Amino acid sequence: MDRIEVFTVPVNHRGDWLLVRLTTRDGLTGIGDASHGQDARTLAALRGFSLAVKGRELFRLEVLRQAAIRSQPFDRSVACAFSALEQCAWDLRGKALGLPVSELLGGRLRDSLRCYANINRAVVDRSPAGFAAVAEKAVAAGFDAIKLAPWDDMPREGSPEEVERVTALGMDRARAVRDVIGPRRDLLLDAHSHFPLEKGLALARRVEPLKLFWLEEVTPPDPPENLARINREAAMPTAGGESLFGVKGFLPYVTANCVNIAMPDIKYCGGAFELKKIAALCEGAGMRVAPHGPASPIGHVAAAQVCATLPNFLILEYAFGETTWRADLIEPAEELVNGRFTVAARPGWGFALNEHTLASRKRSVIEL
Repeated sequence: MDRIEVFTVPVNHRGDWLLVRLTTRDGLTGIGDASHGQDARTLAALRGFSLAVKGRELFRLEVLRQAAIRSQPFDRSVACAFSALEQCAWDLRGKALGLPVSELLGGRLRDSLRCYANINRAVVDRSPAGFAAVAEKAVAAGFDAIKLAPWDDMPREGSPEEVERVTALGMDRARAVRDVIGPRRDLLLDAHSHFPLEKGLALARRVEPLKLFWLEEVTPPDPPENLARINREAAMPTAGGESLFGVKGFLPYVTANCVNIAMPDIKYCGGAFELKKIAALCEGAGMRVAPHGPASPIGHVAAAQVCATLPNFLILEYAFGETTWRADLIEPAEELVNGRFTVAARPGWGFALNEHTLASRKRSVIEL
């Protein structure tokens, strides 16, 4: 490789997108998404990984992966950096061979993917009416599945009265969205691990009247027994696993039957190849896969190439309404119609960064 560029692109009140572009000596470029990592730690990890893999052959991808894994201790920020560079490598391989990544991962089973609109990062007015207003826009855009995280203001050390107040407010937010989207569209709720076991069990009972498509991440993934019990007792499907890295991270999660639906995130789980491996693990356990990914279009199009190849794929996350210029970040723009994303048939991920948009967003650039 010739150089690695890291672009920090301001998005909204919820944070920035962190994008990575790797350029080879022959001028080929590969792009990856490291968004929502801890920027300073992620940048340091990217620098370390670039030294670990410098001068190695692009097509020996597993050698590159193992060299990077051995090069430094892992945490979430490091996993995010590793995953982004792995995405870049797959994009480069596809472009070098003139094939979409889906063809390099066994061939696609589908040409389009059902997506749900995650409205959480677009909502500024966190009242029930504010959530409902953004949900209404997502429905107007053609989505038939909507997700929100209505308990994000849950205090870490709140009194019982404060915990109940926020729990009840979250229920009001969820009911407001259900009222707007109607009974025939799917509603997904993310608890972001804010509940201990007993309160999580109570929450699962409390949301039953909302007829959920799934209830996500009620408690933290460790210990897995807590999520497994909620999964056994909940009337609706449960989902989670967004922060886990690699097959090793998912193995106890899957074997404990923590959820019905696994949600590996291509930005955290180790990239495209690890996402494919995790999906195979889940397939063996009879578990569906719905990759997590409320981030930039790059992470979305990369995950889509993998999802197109998965027998146990269910639905893909789409960050709805974060910006007015999302469609301009990559060339060509994402093809999303009535909540279905068309998987690109072009080489690699099938997209490139739009230099004009990058320049206009006052982004910062670091070359490693």
